[in-house]
Amino acid sequence: MSGQLQGKTAIVTGGGSGIGRAIALGFAAEGASVVIADINLNGANAVATEIGANAIAVKCDVSQTADAEAMVKAALDRFGRIDTLVNNAGRFRGPDQLSISAPGAAASRTSDADWDAVFATNVRGTFVCSRAALSQMIPQRSGVIINTASGLGIRPAPGAAAYGASKAAIIHFTQTLAAETARYGVRVNAFTPGVTDTPFWRAARTEAEIEQAYKDGVVGKPEDLVPALIFLASDAARDISGVTIPREIYVKHSGRGPK
Repeated sequence: MSGQLQGKTAIVTGGGSGIGRAIALGFAAEGASVVIADINLNGANAVATEIGANAIAVKCDVSQTADAEAMVKAALDRFGRIDTLVNNAGRFRGPDQLSISAPGAAASRTSDADWDAVFATNVRGTFVCSRAALSQMIPQRSGVIINTASGLGIRPAPGAAAYGASKAAIIHFTQTLAAETARYGVRVNAFTPGVTDTPFWRAARTEAEIEQAYKDGVVGKPEDLVPALIFLASDAARDISGVTIPREIYVKHSGRGPK
């Protein structure tokens, strides 16, 4: 690694597994100190242990203001500054859709509880954590916020009304926040992971389906996403803000396109 994030501190929400874990490990490999924030503290602790002394784990429900502010305080208490926030925590389904293998409900069958739960984590969580981080980034006149969006926030799909609408909101929020914070030297961008091999994705599929997905080139690994995010967090991207990077760019870059 080239140390592109040497001396910087990053917070990664949802950092205890899947894409968040890959981001946390990738940032640490580039020299960053990392705060792994996750509602599952055991998962966060495991990732922090993998990284070592330059990482801490924090239990955080991103939808709760008090948790988001405590997360920022923990970062400042341990590392003294916050350079990057990756708003990665998210959910596809709400509490009424507990079966991980069940398809998402059509909008006409989506309950209030499911809709609100998806928006609480994806949209409110992105807003609340960004606001907490900006309380430090604005005074220091620097910072990077990276939001996890989705292709479903751009292209509709049956059964993903709540999730897609929440990710569309994140894309718009990214653009607005970038315009609002540019004067303070803060950059805000988003990325769309696409179909990614995470524990959640695997739990709904057989081994044969997983193998076929790789043969068809329709799924990537979490680490495939990391180089693009390292770039966005680094000084090399100092003139880039308000952008949503589509999956196709880094899939092609990582060589994981269709076989």
